[in-house]
Amino acid sequence: MMSVVEIVALVLRFALVSAAIYLVIATALVLSQFPSPPPAGKTLDFSTLSGRSGNTDESKYQAAPLEFYQARDGARLGFRRYEAAINATAEGTGEAAPAPLLVFIHGSGWHGAAYDGLARELAATGRLTILLPDLRGHGPDPESRGDIAYIGQFEDDIADLIALQRKPGQKLFIGGHSSGGGLAVRYAGGDHGSGLDGAVLVAPFLKHDSPATRPASGGWAKPLTRRIIGLSMLNSVGITALNGMIAIQFRFPQEVLEGPQGSTATPAYSFRLNTSFAPRADYLADIAALPPFLLVAGQDDEAFIAEAYEPTMRPVNPKGHYLLVENRSHLGIVNAPETAAGILSFVGTALR
Repeated sequence: MMSVVEIVALVLRFALVSAAIYLVIATALVLSQFPSPPPAGKTLDFSTLSGRSGNTDESKYQAAPLEFYQARDGARLGFRRYEAAINATAEGTGEAAPAPLLVFIHGSGWHGAAYDGLARELAATGRLTILLPDLRGHGPDPESRGDIAYIGQFEDDIADLIALQRKPGQKLFIGGHSSGGGLAVRYAGGDHGSGLDGAVLVAPFLKHDSPATRPASGGWAKPLTRRIIGLSMLNSVGITALNGMIAIQFRFPQEVLEGPQGSTATPAYSFRLNTSFAPRADYLADIAALPPFLLVAGQDDEAFIAEAYEPTMRPVNPKGHYLLVENRSHLGIVNAPETAAGILSFVGTALR
């Protein structure tokens, strides 16, 4: 009969062997897949996405200039601000109240300038002030393109921007398009999400396994699936040293990469950036934490299934309003007139 000491030694030996096997499997998965140029194939239609409004001459168009703020780690990050006219008289004070602030986050691979037309249209009504951040790792000249320092850094950066730009008493909305919409959902469910007055989600990415997500986001995304699984396994036991490795690539059309804005594209993300740019693994919990929200999507969306949003989200959060627009693609929905009109209507309703 084995002694207690022998049993304990056997259990420890088994645990060590199991841990070693776990780490070997995880490392093997990480090293079994490497980035390579995405093959030509179906992807998103970028011809419908620019920063301009529909009646602007593209050759003469320039987005609002970048401003900069300092994040908590000292990094200098870019954003564009679109100031609205004074909104209304603050109740009981006789003083003018600032228009609500909407922080609107760009989608994957691109930057805030692409949403300049939408921001100008919203701000011109005097009913919203808009901030368009260039997320860390993106934009014209990031310190480290496609990478950040740790999972969750985007949320800290957005909180820092809000703290510096929000006026006293100003109502706060978080929003975004595509992955930016997913980050808005993540923000609502995280440490900084309390106190939001509303959210605006334009064709948001909920999660790769959401019923609303098409395979590979309609050809746009090329995830390194085995590497992601391996890195997720390592992270689950606290090993984060490899999180800077590329985990996903994007199929930018060649004409975009060779165009005037091609140098500002971000064609690949590290594991830690990609993880930070989406709701958490329990994405339904992040959705449940959303304040009253508007979701706008095009019925011709190539990346997501517009009709699947409401059945996925309403059971965990009944505070949503859904606007599906005919004949609009994933990128085409951004500058659709229905999008701006829907946002303005929703904000007015949410503040009543």
